[in-house]
Amino acid sequence: MPEAGDSRQDLKRWKKKKQQVHRTVSQICPPPRRPLTVADIRPGMENERLGVVRDSMFQNPLIVKAELGRPRERSCSLPGIDFNYGLYIRGLDGGVPEALGHWDVFKQQPTCPQELTRNYIAMNRGAVKAGLVTARENILYRQLKDIRISDKDDRRTKKDAPSLPPDMTYGIQARPSTPFFDLLQHRYQQLWVQEQKATQKAIKLEKKQKVILGKLYETRSNHLRKYKPPVKLDALWHMPHFQKVGRHLDTFPTEADRQRALKAQREEYAVRQGTLRLGNYTHP
Repeated sequence: MPEAGDSRQDLKRWKKKKQQVHRTVSQICPPPRRPLTVADIRPGMENERLGVVRDSMFQNPLIVKAELGRPRERSCSLPGIDFNYGLYIRGLDGGVPEALGHWDVFKQQPTCPQELTRNYIAMNRGAVKAGLVTARENILYRQLKDIRISDKDDRRTKKDAPSLPPDMTYGIQARPSTPFFDLLQHRYQQLWVQEQKATQKAIKLEKKQKVILGKLYETRSNHLRKYKPPVKLDALWHMPHFQKVGRHLDTFPTEADRQRALKAQREEYAVRQGTLRLGNYTHP
């Protein structure tokens, strides 16, 4: 008897579990919320409005406000629960028996005949041979003999295979081995020193073979170019009661430096500009 009771309990559990597993699609994925209407609006809601209220106002996403603590209402109307989304393909192929019974072969659709390209080279050659050189004569010749390029003429696209030697090896050529003995014996340094010595000898021979010109004599034009005309120095005018007053500021270390600076100023006096002949940007 206890075994019979246990079997009944197991049967009830199995039925209960079976009922829980088999759920409809609407139970697993409930349909989306439908758009709001005037009847759904209650006092205190975010979308409560004053004045004339229409259902179309709650279908505009720019006007509808999200309720606090609730998912956002969509403003577009959706079909019912029984609507199936996606593309429905009707079984018109007959299924597996139809596929095994025969094989459908699609017939190639006829293509429009493509107009062949004119062979202007051949037409121009024929016109020149016929002695036609003017534009009018060429147009009449092309109307009379319209030569086209055939699709089967593949001389331009067809290329002969390059001739390769029979013992050719494909791939990248291996790098030559490093001459370690030349590196250890400083062979490259010796070659460089020999090249430098040969270059120096060639330069010396070239200098010896050059014609040594004589001494350049000074001509009248050279003397005139170097000549500096003497400048007559006029004494600056001083007020009588300031003539015997000595200088209060001396910026030269010694008297010799002062005389040297005054001499240089006198030599450049002729070419300097300005009122005091001290330069372009000096003022009295």
